Amino acid sequence: MKCALCGSEIPEDAKFCPKCGETVDEEDSTGFMIVTTPTVPGYRITKVFGVVTGLTPRTRGILGKFVAGFESMFGGEVTAFTSELEKARLDAIRRVRSKALNLGANAVVGLDLETSDLGLQLGVVVISATGTAVVIEKE
Repeated sequence: MKCALCGSEIPEDAKFCPKCGETVDEEDSTGFMIVTTPTVPGYRITKVFGVVTGLTPRTRGILGKFVAGFESMFGGEVTAFTSELEKARLDAIRRVRSKALNLGANAVVGLDLETSDLGLQLGVVVISATGTAVVIEKE
């Protein structure tokens, strides 16, 4: 079985994805799909519900900012922010999926992820996920 969120292989008896921590849900066995493409090969769109979005603003606490500042002195990846951005991305996608499910969709097509800084000099980053909630059927 694969994680609906990150695509990692999940052991049969697992309650959570070992990579991203997503809850393994019986609902996921229905094959809810999220794709960045406008269509899904082998499927046809039978109903369009419209745009669904998921936003998640994130910042690091004072300790995280200290570690990031220390890491930035040496160059390279700032790992203090990497995990926070990954969590924000997964949260935004999870919110898109939840909104689509509430509409009655079984897929989201055209998923677009964007990152922006609120510009308040507070270190707040917003991850935005936007897609189209649809019902798809095998051709």
